[in-house]
Amino acid sequence: MHLDSKGNKKKRTVGFTFALRGWKYAWKERNLRLQAVVAAFVLLMGVFFQLATMEWIILVFVIGLVIAMEMINTAVERLLDYLAPEFHPQAGVIKDIAAGSVLAAAVAAAIIGAIIFLPRIVQLF
Repeated sequence: MHLDSKGNKKKRTVGFTFALRGWKYAWKERNLRLQAVVAAFVLLMGVFFQLATMEWIILVFVIGLVIAMEMINTAVERLLDYLAPEFHPQAGVIKDIAAGSVLAAAVAAAIIGAIIFLPRIVQLF
């Protein structure tokens, strides 16, 4: 079935609305807000140090990766809390693995940040 341009536009708008609603729910998570503060600080450092285009691309990518992983982790936690409200050891393992994926992305982002910023910071002194 072929949708006309109005139907496609409405469908895209609805999807975007759902995505914004997801951001609203995720924003209630303390870890996401903390990561957003760290991201803002890193972006300000990027402006201060006048990063090259490729460095900006890398930083924006890893910031997006960490935030996306945190949102996926939140979704997994909420899903498991819904499906298994009582304690279940396997649910705990799944939650830990999801949290570990956020940690892996955050460690990679921190290493990338150190590679980009440490030489510049050292030059200040």
